[in-house]
Parts: sequence; structure tokens; C-alpha cells
Amino acid sequence: MKTRAAVLVESGLPRPYVQSRPLQVIELDLDPPGEHEVLVRMHAAGICHSDLSVVNGDRPRPLPMAIGHEGAGEVLEVGAGVQDLSPGDHVVAAFVPCCGACEPCTSGRPALCEPGLAANTAGTLLRGGRRLHRGGSGIHHHLGVSAFAQHATMARESLVRVDASLPYDLAAVFGCAVMTGVGAVTNTVQPPPGAAIAVIGLGGVGLAALLGARLHEPSMLIACDPLAAKRDLALRLGATHVVDATDAGAAEQVRELTRGGVHYAFEMAGSVKAMDLAYRITRRGGTTVTAGLSHPRELLQIPHVGIVAEERTIKGSYLGSCDPARDIPRFIGLYRAGRLPVDRLLDGQLELKDINTGFDRLASGQAIRQIVRL
Repeated sequence: MKTRAAVLVESGLPRPYVQSRPLQVIELDLDPPGEHEVLVRMHAAGICHSDLSVVNGDRPRPLPMAIGHEGAGEVLEVGAGVQDLSPGDHVVAAFVPCCGACEPCTSGRPALCEPGLAANTAGTLLRGGRRLHRGGSGIHHHLGVSAFAQHATMARESLVRVDASLPYDLAAVFGCAVMTGVGAVTNTVQPPPGAAIAVIGLGGVGLAALLGARLHEPSMLIACDPLAAKRDLALRLGATHVVDATDAGAAEQVRELTRGGVHYAFEMAGSVKAMDLAYRITRRGGTTVTAGLSHPRELLQIPHVGIVAEERTIKGSYLGSCDPARDIPRFIGLYRAGRLPVDRLLDGQLELKDINTGFDRLASGQAIRQIVRL
């Protein structure tokens, strides 16, 4: 069948993207679903900083690539072997297809699925296929999803069925922003009540982490970001204090507020400077968690002796340490119960033809979570 999708042909083009046009909305040929695959009519996709990292070159990927990894849609057709999804089901895409059979999957850490990583790195679906083509040449898939498209063929393992009453716009953000941000708090570390917590970087993932932190009843919840508008939003979402992350005395402010530093700091900006700040505001015996993805060449320098003498812990969190099939419904349940108001992260809608404008807004810090209506 024919479909239209946003395809990245060259990364690292200069801003503004509305002029350099790194993303081209073009017609592609889309194969029907193969064995254990599903054809989805996409309805909504969120513009995430991880997408921007592919566009600006911070996350090198094979090109050309149909990008977008946070989306929701309706099942149109299922391939052989798919028995638990049917046409008409509403689904959310998860950007790590979990095979269920490798060592991480069988040990309860599906976010680290090894075949899923290999497929995502190669730009294929889970079993190695490419279902997008143009003029006889294959187009790579972005994290097995390629959400900025009218239609997508995905591995069954990339999809989670959700209640059809949940609006597509909202359902989409559970596939990345909510899983990554909330999961980093509730799965990766599980802070005890009364802990002092800081979140550095207040994009969609960072603010989702802040909402996740509220679930754990912290004694202090400190939000750090360079932009005043995002700090103000953080206060409205439950932060007890805010700090300008670019202030030369930011670390000292946090350490003074908390009398020695936070118990848990969450770096969500994808920046070594942000990670450095997160580490410096973590108290002795505390834990610094990072879910941000910087360029592979970026290195973090920290005093080795401090890790030992202060019993520090540094933890990475990918996909929020989630099991998508378990955690997406769980987080949706928390939203419906009024405990996880992630709808307040949505701050704009646009059409597929305006995708480059959306990336300009994200890159300039003007957006939290824009939704592309498909």
C-alpha cells in the first residue's frame, strides 16, 4: 500500500529546520505485515527529544529513516502468528520491541532486550525486516516504530493494546515520555516516602519524572531547568522548589535547600552538563539516575574517590526500566485515578506537513510535548 511519512535523509542540518528541511514528508510503499507483525493506522505521534537527537546528529542512525517513536493508532491487519490483537484494537507503540526470550527479557529486564537493541541499531523491525520502500530502495525504521506516518507496520512486540476510550493524543505519550520519565522513578530506584528528589531537565520526559516523583511523597521536589516558563510549569505540577540550571550557584542552592543534597537526582536533559549538576547535588549515600541520551562521544568526568568514600550510586535508566506490556496499562490506570496528570504535558498539535516547524519549537525550548495528528 501507499502511505505518507516523515523521512530523514540527512542529519545535522542547520536550524531553523523549517528552512533546511531535514524531514521530508513523502509517499512510500509499505509492505503488509509479515509473520508476527501488525499494520497500524497511526493517529497521533509525539515529538520527543530523542527524535530531535536523530535529526541533529547526536544519535547517529542509518539513513534514510522514517522517524518517530512515540505513537498510537488502530490495528488494521495482523500477520500470521498474531493471535492477541485484532483489527479495530487501539494500540500504543513501545520503542524497544521485547523478544521475551533473551537473557535480559527472561530475567525481568525487557528494556535491555538484546534482539530489540540489534534491530533498533540496524533500523529494522524485530526480526530483521524492512517494510518501507521508495523506488525499490529500503527505508529504515526508527526504533521499530516510524510513528510520523499515516500507517506503520511493526513487530507485534512493539505494540501494547489500550482501552479505546483513551484519546489517541494522550495515549501516544505513554509510549515514551511517561514510560521513560515515570518509570525512571518508580522502577529504576523506587524512592521511599520522605526522600528529597531533584529533576534536571523539564521537557516531556523530565516533567513526567516529576509527576512520577510525586507518587512517592517526597519531602522536597526540586525542578531544575534553564527556562523560567518550564520552571513555572513544574511548580504548577507539584515541585516544591525550582532552580535555574544555568545559574553558577545552582548546585549550592540545592545543597543549601536540602542541607547536603538530594537523596535522588534524575538527569533528563541528555546533557553532560546536566548530569554533572545532577551528580553534584546528590548527597553522600545518594543515587544519581540518568535517562538522558547525549552524543556517544560525550564523556562524564567525576572524582572516583567520591563514589567510594561517599557510597554514591550512578544508575542508567532506559525505557524507564519498564516492561511495556505491564507498565503502560499501569500508568494509564494511575492517570485515570487522577494520580498522574500527564495530560497537562500536552502543549500543541500540528499536522504532518508542519513537522519541521515542530522540531524548531522543540529545539528552541518552546515545547513540552507536541502531538502530530496523522
